[in-house]
Amino acid sequence: MKTKRIGIIGFDDVVAIDLAGPADAFAVANETENDPKPAYEVLVISPSSRPFISGSGLVFKPQRIFKNAPPLDTLIVPGGSGLRKPAINRSVSTFIKARAKSTRRIASVCSGIYGLAPTGLLDGRNVTTHWDQARNVARQFPDLRVNENAIFIKDGQFYTSAGATAGIDLALSLIEEDYGRQVSLTVARQLVVYLKRSGGQEQYSEPLRFQTESVSRLSELTTWIYTHLNDDLSVEALAGKACLCPRHFSRRFKADVGTSPAGFVEKLRLDEARRRLSNGDNSVENVGMSVGFKSADAFRRAFERRLGVSPSDYRRRFSSAAKVLSVQQQRRESKKLSKAA
Repeated sequence: MKTKRIGIIGFDDVVAIDLAGPADAFAVANETENDPKPAYEVLVISPSSRPFISGSGLVFKPQRIFKNAPPLDTLIVPGGSGLRKPAINRSVSTFIKARAKSTRRIASVCSGIYGLAPTGLLDGRNVTTHWDQARNVARQFPDLRVNENAIFIKDGQFYTSAGATAGIDLALSLIEEDYGRQVSLTVARQLVVYLKRSGGQEQYSEPLRFQTESVSRLSELTTWIYTHLNDDLSVEALAGKACLCPRHFSRRFKADVGTSPAGFVEKLRLDEARRRLSNGDNSVENVGMSVGFKSADAFRRAFERRLGVSPSDYRRRFSSAAKVLSVQQQRRESKKLSKAA
């Protein structure tokens, strides 16, 4: 396996999580792969060699500067108010433009689009950014097709994402492109990334592969399904929402998503059920009904078929409430033994 080199641009007043979030995701990917060579080499690249300070006051030290940066597989532009400074913006945009032809992927996180858009490389493309910046980006760069609701969008070799933690979601998708779903899912679990809301842009990370095709009408539908698990999610209902006939919808869905609508819905329902079971605050029956299963029996059968364990056994193994009760029980037993002694 050839190590893929990721360059993340740094500058004064960068948003720290826009830089550190993706960097940590790639670092965790290195730990999950068994290959002796690391999956990724992450370099922080800056206009100069001096340390730079994020908007929150964290100090970063660049590993390379624009003049001596090595070839890159992927280039990521974090957001930050520093990009509003003409000198920084000009330096960043010039570097991106110079590297575009030799770089496989170029991505911006949040307001990092202000460093990427001036290059002209995004003209005519579908893009997104933080919801609070979307209208201004559209005004400032009228040749861009701005979608203010997407978590991230892929258009050709270019990726743009929403704010802050959406950069982690984007990194997970890039990891999946490189090494497959299982690796990116392992990274997501290590980072404890599952469901987040940021500025009204719904985000989930297991990973967000269903939004990588910006032109697909199904990208928004898959996100909608996740937030409406207790609704009627039959093929007929979903086909109607997608404005397609059921037969064509089923074929299109499987081609775009890689599984049948029913399989996709069942998996999301079971994933959410696992989360609720781990919280330990509802009965197994209530959990099953709350995520859209018509009966407790249907829920148990689907759970055991996919996960190889009953919902009750899963709860006993993973419920935080069960662990607390176990500790309390041990303390009571200890007190009894002390009194007996």
